[in-house]
Formats: sequence, C-alpha cells, structure tokens
Amino acid sequence: MDLNLFNSVPNGLTPRARSFVSSHGVKVDLRSVEVHRQWWLERAIPAATIDRMAACQERWGGLLLPPASQYDGGPKFFDPDSPEGSASEGWWFEAGPQRTAVPYSFMIGPNDEFGIHADRWTPLHATVEGWVESLALTHHASMWAKQITKVTGDDVDGIDLDAYEPVIEVRGLADTWWRGSESLVAMYTGEAESLSFPRARTALIYSGLDDWGLRGG
Repeated sequence: MDLNLFNSVPNGLTPRARSFVSSHGVKVDLRSVEVHRQWWLERAIPAATIDRMAACQERWGGLLLPPASQYDGGPKFFDPDSPEGSASEGWWFEAGPQRTAVPYSFMIGPNDEFGIHADRWTPLHATVEGWVESLALTHHASMWAKQITKVTGDDVDGIDLDAYEPVIEVRGLADTWWRGSESLVAMYTGEAESLSFPRARTALIYSGLDDWGLRGG
C-alpha cells in the first residue's frame, strides 16, 4: 500500500484534482491484469480490450479515494476486471468493486468512458479523469460553500442554467457540473438513465462561493 501519492499522481488532472488525489488518496496493492491475459484470450476476449485494461490498471489501479456524494460512494478503488461485450457492441470492463450493494456495476466503456451498467450502460464521464475531477470538485465545493441545496426528481427541471457555463474538466456526459457567478451546480442523471427511474435525478447546488470557491486551482 502506498500512503504518499505526492509524486505519483497521474498526469492530465487539474491542480485542484492533483492536490485532492495526493492529499486524500492511497494506493492498494493489486494482482496484475497480465496474470489473467491468457485465460481471457482463450475465452475470446480481444487482446485490444485486455491491453486497455492493463493501461487502465497502470494509470489508476489500486487508487482509493474518498467516497462520492452519489452512487453510494462510487467504486471503492480502481481495479480493472471482468471484461464483457461483443464485436458489434464493443467491450466493457469493471472499473472497480462497489462500496455497497448497489444495483449496477461501475464500468469502463468501449471508448474508455467511466459509467454504470444496470438495465443499460450509462456513461457518466467521458474518461476516468472526469470522474476524479468530479470527486475533487465535490470535496472542494463542500468545503467552501455557504449553503448546499439538494434538488431531486422533476424539481431538477426548474433549475435555470442559462447564466452558467459547463465545467469542462469533469468531461460530463450523464453527470455534469455548471459554474455560475457565485455557485456551482452538480447534475446527476446516471442512475435515472441506467435504471429507467426519472425520480433518481439529483442536483446539488453549492452557493455563496467566491472566486476561489468557484475554481480552486
């Protein structure tokens, strides 16, 4: 286990996310993906998919971060495993084990998206980096906001985002972040889409933020 990630944070993250990972993350030891390569190849898993799993493990494997505010905390740590799919649909693999008994798996998609798979595949962020950036922004906004408001279900439709700009570093797909003049809004629709349950839509509004609170590096 590595308790000091100061010099081993993956590249490509904002300073805010790098600080979050180095300050609050640890890395646990994993068995290499390569141990199972031949077994997977014999079961018609494409070599390119196993290569993607190995690359994901090299970059993110074993990283344990504080729990997310949604999805019952998200994956406990990153551990690529259990590839599935087909030539026509593409190939997925597990991103890591759930923290709790949620009705879906955390997966890496055919185009390296991070998302959840239940009744259907729902990519939350275009990359794992986007998921990590979202965790870092949640941590940052929670510390600096004067007020946090939770909105759910159909009430989410009443949130006016016309004066907001998207937070591009989270690479949002089903889940997005928006920055206004003094507030941040996190929109979570992944569970609603994957489980066909619109009432699961959730927004968290972090208000009363100054410039540092809005960006934080």
